[in-house]
Amino acid sequence: MIARERPAETLARWVYAALLRLLTPLYLLRLWRRGGAEPAYRQRLGERLGFFDAPSGETGRLWIHAVSLGETLAAAALLAALRAQRPGLRLLLTHSTATGLAAGAKLLQAGDAQTWLPYDTPGAVRRFLRHWRPAAGVLMETEIWPVLLHEAARAGLPMVLANARLSAKSERQGRRLAWLLHPAARRLALVLAQTEADAQRLRASGAPRIEVCGNLKFDLQPDATLLARGRAWRAQLARPVLLLAVSREGEEALLLQAWRAVRGADRPLLLIVPRHPQRFDEVAALITGQGLSLARRSTWQDLPPTEAWQADAWLGDSMREMALYYGLADVALLGGSFAPLGGQNLIEAAACGCPLVMGPSTFNFAEAAELAEAAGAARRVADMPQALVQALHLALLPARRAEASAQAQAFAAQHGGAAARMASEVLALMPAH
Repeated sequence: MIARERPAETLARWVYAALLRLLTPLYLLRLWRRGGAEPAYRQRLGERLGFFDAPSGETGRLWIHAVSLGETLAAAALLAALRAQRPGLRLLLTHSTATGLAAGAKLLQAGDAQTWLPYDTPGAVRRFLRHWRPAAGVLMETEIWPVLLHEAARAGLPMVLANARLSAKSERQGRRLAWLLHPAARRLALVLAQTEADAQRLRASGAPRIEVCGNLKFDLQPDATLLARGRAWRAQLARPVLLLAVSREGEEALLLQAWRAVRGADRPLLLIVPRHPQRFDEVAALITGQGLSLARRSTWQDLPPTEAWQADAWLGDSMREMALYYGLADVALLGGSFAPLGGQNLIEAAACGCPLVMGPSTFNFAEAAELAEAAGAARRVADMPQALVQALHLALLPARRAEASAQAQAFAAQHGGAAARMASEVLALMPAH
């Protein structure tokens, strides 16, 4: 059933849809340009508009949308729990980014399907729903699409927002688009929130039914092979390793500026892993521009070459190897927290036993950051220079570092179970067979 709209809400959705139709050529052009660096963006462009070459095969799949890599990794934990509770469940995975598509392909089993999410215009969404005819849909974390949710309601398709989060900042920004976003939230059959604070904000945004289930990312296990490889590399180094993990634009420059003051025989190996692959070359230039010798992870396979062991800095320019980098590091600085960006996910670092130092901006993962700090798994500082002081203090004191590592692993283990809870709630909305 479609939630009742006020006339102003209907008008807002029509204006939104009309604007997206007008912008469709620019949207496709943007995808084509991104495809110059990441070829997947140029593949199957028709799917973005709801056109498909192949028949859908069987209908009745559970549709899960994970926009990018982070959401897809979280969805992996949910998928495992769904398959455990209902063996033989067939899935449809959709994504919006190349990294999400690549990660999602590794989760597919026989009978599953994968495609791009359609552009949020009425025609594209209707074609998508008619083609695939899923039994239920799951949107991961923050994906509220007004037209998609309206058309799903018209088709009688129950939609779930899983691992849902809404920061105070995003809630304030959303108020400016309340006529558009609140009706969309009202069409959700169920919201599975990470925290009670997220639930309260989502309830105020119009979501009718909300359950607090925890964070799926606590159920993810680090890749044991990568973690062991990172620790083996660390054992061959005669110096500590300081990691800037999943860094965002501007943060590398802040660290490199503070790094100038670090001197002496105990100067750590500096390891920087940017969040976005399109910035790898840019960050490499920043590092060498400071006069530091650089080794790039992409230039070797199993073992670093001789010159890499002697380099001042390593660049983690590879994908899906964060467990390796956390295993290699003595301490990590949390990317996204030293610029006003809300911070990146800190749970994987904790699960790998890597102590964290985080900056002031963690609103994207506010409760996880507070819990990690209370558990001793992370330390909060005001800025990058203070972070460097804290990180060096930990890295150069093995006993204290070992204690912080144990606290991080205990923190990660304590908060599991969200995947099983969410899987039960999602399956309750689907036919039994």
